[in-house]
Amino acid sequence: MPRSDRQQFKVNDLVLKVREDCDRSKWNEDRYEPFLDILCGERYYQKEAIQEALRYVLGGEYDSLKSLAKENWDNNPYLEDRYGTWKNFENHLQLPDKLSASIDHATGTGKSYVIYGIALILLAEGAVDKVLVLCPSTTIETGLYDKFKLLAGNSELTEALPGDIKLKIPKIIQADETITSGCICVENRDAVYAHVKSSIKDSLWGKGAKVAVLNDESHHVANDPAGKVKKWKEFLENPDYGFNI
Repeated sequence: MPRSDRQQFKVNDLVLKVREDCDRSKWNEDRYEPFLDILCGERYYQKEAIQEALRYVLGGEYDSLKSLAKENWDNNPYLEDRYGTWKNFENHLQLPDKLSASIDHATGTGKSYVIYGIALILLAEGAVDKVLVLCPSTTIETGLYDKFKLLAGNSELTEALPGDIKLKIPKIIQADETITSGCICVENRDAVYAHVKSSIKDSLWGKGAKVAVLNDESHHVANDPAGKVKKWKEFLENPDYGFNI
């Protein structure tokens, strides 16, 4: 039985952990160590977040958030203390049948570097051929676009990448352009709603299996009107797009 609702938990007690011992023949993160050292510098938490996210997506141990959650449920008693039953815990999962997850970093810790690192490596490995980065405002959209343009043009970063990868320099665009292979498209989240004109539907419809959707500041979704939250989730879950990451 779950303990009293008054029981307090440390956030870290409830964070889902990705196993570190993934099959190196499927995913060898050491290949990107020089790139990540330059990208993240002394911000070790950025590097750790990128590596853990990529082990989750590329390591071959998980096929969905649900499988990651079940592994943690079986090994972390705090989850049972908090949620009582597996079914109750499962009901709290967002997008459980996709390789979805949230990375929580405080404001000002450089989440843009984490997003760029994940996006670039997914493209470099050929795991996806396009990345869509959604953000909650035009101000953040402009900031991310400018930052990604600088990073993509940084020759030191490019030279630190492995020599045998699928792509080294992504094209950074916004959704007023067609999203083609090798693109990281940065767009306001409103672009997924019907009343906003963008190239997202024309470019990604039926192609989601090779697209990663990364949501910046996704906690802001909770503050959106209910109708927008519903449309955001419908976009991510829409089988006609077929997103999995």
